[in-house]
Amino acid sequence: MKALVFNPFSGAAGDMILGCTLDLGANRKMVKELIEASVNVSVDIREVMKKGIKALDVRINVPEKEPVRTYPEILDVVKAAKLPSGVEASALDIFSKLAEAEASVHGQTDLEKLHFHEVGQSDALADIIGSSAAIHSLNCDSVYCTPINVGSGTIECAHGVLPVPAPATLELLKKGKFYFRGGAEQKELLTPTGAAILAHFARPLEAFPQGRVISIGYGAGDSELAGPNVLQGMLCELDSCLIPDIIEVLETNADDVSGEVLGNLFEELLAMGARDVAILPATMKKGRPAHVIKVIAKPEDTEKLARKIIIETGSLGVRVIPTRHRLMAARRIEPVKFEVKGQIYGSAVKIARDSEGILLNISAEFEDCKKIAKASGIPVKEVMRKAEEAARKLFS
Repeated sequence: MKALVFNPFSGAAGDMILGCTLDLGANRKMVKELIEASVNVSVDIREVMKKGIKALDVRINVPEKEPVRTYPEILDVVKAAKLPSGVEASALDIFSKLAEAEASVHGQTDLEKLHFHEVGQSDALADIIGSSAAIHSLNCDSVYCTPINVGSGTIECAHGVLPVPAPATLELLKKGKFYFRGGAEQKELLTPTGAAILAHFARPLEAFPQGRVISIGYGAGDSELAGPNVLQGMLCELDSCLIPDIIEVLETNADDVSGEVLGNLFEELLAMGARDVAILPATMKKGRPAHVIKVIAKPEDTEKLARKIIIETGSLGVRVIPTRHRLMAARRIEPVKFEVKGQIYGSAVKIARDSEGILLNISAEFEDCKKIAKASGIPVKEVMRKAEEAARKLFS
């Protein structure tokens, strides 16, 4: 499986993503001509050295004075460019993500009236259209992003002095579920444009996936930092068609906790973000009956879940076992409709595929099927079978 992996150890901006993907082998002539035909800019591409690393620097030359564009005006520019369908869809979604992030920060509900300042300029349009075209031209099966260095300190923008990461950037990090960290540099290293492009294309990774590197590219940033201000990208042949993941297992013994308390703890741990919870009967020293509580969690949730276990059970400690979970399928929830006793019902189903799109499993949502079973009077397992059969006809 061919994958594009971004490693933003020095942040990411639109021009850095564009430079990185062009350095990886995206068609420079095609991307340059597409940008210049779509936006009133000229594009210069040159090789530079950034603290000893050879990188591709993309300069977008824009008119001296530009109007502040609204969100609908941005959409009109993208649609008027007559881009390839996949590139247009990506560019529109990236601007949609930016608009939603800005609106969330400013408490604005009407996107039609939303004004873009920095991200509405022609250079941002060029970066987004160009990066979309370049990434599509690399023809990868999947795109990933390792933890992002966002920088630190404050920045000056149209809204005044803001902390790093900027509020809109933080919204994009949240929605994309990216791992990120602050840096020693008092600088904004991740821009809203860079965050939005990554949020559209990339899935977050905590560490590099297992595989072989095909090629390496570097996109140059504008800043001069203590280290190289470049975005590193790799085209890789991954060994697994499944998604790499890192989890931890929390475990403790409880010998004086009632079933009611354990049942409540089970539900609360899942609500707090636990991936799975198991409570197993056990026998402890002196023949005392007990339970072993086991929780599967993401590392960032471990501390709060361990604290909850200690508070609810009175345990004096929780064991934490790091585990690399390598065989996780990509899953999504889809609605299906099917007939039961002459009436049409709807249920959610979980679709599991590997990163090459091969269907691995379909499972109906139990709670939906239970409600249908109660309404129709047929066994829940029969309802689940009908839901899964309907899903296989749609998604196989």
